[in-house]
Amino acid sequence: MTNLPTQTNTPHRLSGRPDKQALVSEFKGKPIRGLRTPAVVIDRAIFAQNSARMHDNAKQWGASFRAHVKTHKTAEGVKLQLVSSSDTTYAIVVSTLMEAWEVVNAGLVKDGIVNDILYGLPIPVNRVADLAALSDVTAQSGAVIRILIDHVDQIKFIEEYEKTMNSSRNWSTFLKVDAGSKRAGLDPSSTAFHSLLEVALESPVLTVFGFYCHAGHSYSSTSPEAASKFLTAEVNAVNDAAKLALARSSSPSNDTQFILSVGSTPTAHAATAETNAKLGELLHGKLELHAGNYPLLDLQQLHTGLIDRTRIAQRVLATVISYYPGRGANGTDEALCDAGAIAMSKDTGPSGGFGEVIGKSWRLGRVSQEHGILTRSGTETAAGEDQLRIGDVVQIVGQHACLTLAAYPWYYLVDSSKGNDASVVEDVWVPWKGW
Repeated sequence: MTNLPTQTNTPHRLSGRPDKQALVSEFKGKPIRGLRTPAVVIDRAIFAQNSARMHDNAKQWGASFRAHVKTHKTAEGVKLQLVSSSDTTYAIVVSTLMEAWEVVNAGLVKDGIVNDILYGLPIPVNRVADLAALSDVTAQSGAVIRILIDHVDQIKFIEEYEKTMNSSRNWSTFLKVDAGSKRAGLDPSSTAFHSLLEVALESPVLTVFGFYCHAGHSYSSTSPEAASKFLTAEVNAVNDAAKLALARSSSPSNDTQFILSVGSTPTAHAATAETNAKLGELLHGKLELHAGNYPLLDLQQLHTGLIDRTRIAQRVLATVISYYPGRGANGTDEALCDAGAIAMSKDTGPSGGFGEVIGKSWRLGRVSQEHGILTRSGTETAAGEDQLRIGDVVQIVGQHACLTLAAYPWYYLVDSSKGNDASVVEDVWVPWKGW
């Protein structure tokens, strides 16, 4: 085994962000039509409703819930995800160590809102020391850091690190299982998984907490039935893994201690009492549901057929800055707006284009870095209320909220529950940036 790679540290103390209070003082109470564009607007009421519905799904499905926070990366959003009108949960997933450190810096761990943080990538071996330092800090408040493992060398690197530290640390670990997405993790029927399981169960520095699966390929679902099949495949994969672990375990009566963690936003929407009843086979652990995009949603999720447009909580405001009569397909008009690839991302989807204009038959058909080309959704000529004019501010729902929100230094919050048509700024959220 080679020496442990040079270790890195998250520069969370150096991460300067805009001043939230200054932003609130500047923008609270102002109409969104007067905001500088492009701008992200989030409806807090819909965000909260979506969070409560996901808690309902987890309860009906007989599972605990772990909220992924990567889409918005804010303390305010985490609180709404964990404490809803339906339930309270304490476990999260993060995509970056910056997110984990900022959860701590925001006081969410000290205040007991978060007590369980999973770093959602198979552990990079140059970040072992960083995660150890994070674990030391969270442990002071009784919280735990969990990691993902999908290769035996990751375990060997951790063991080597602990030897150099002369430490008795024990790492709470999910083994990452692949149920077909082929992004990360191992097929539980593979030789590689059997080898990984053996090394993990025998390691003096790990405790196998459970088995984790993410069905990223479930985004191709177009119906509840399709999403349900992906969900069942996830459960079968982690359950098979747990069964193998029990066969190797010296304490087979401890099967309920394994956590079977599954989910993506489409499959989590399909987690209901009905789909739980169809699981059939004996579970070799406790179900945990996880998801991340669900509070905000987007066109990608709309295409799955599992949500309707009223549940999409985010949109981008853009200004029409030029207009081109007859330039488009079949002689239709086109318009230029100030929301291009950096403002929306270059994700496309089955619905076509990069986004849809709310309330009008226009879509974001093409993008360059700072320019967005608005094209007609159909072949008809724009007229009346459907006409766009230079200076108009349009609202665009993009394909993938996670990538869209990553472009913005802050988000404007509105609240449709306050009876003002969600047109007035109520708050400003400042997301965490960096890795």
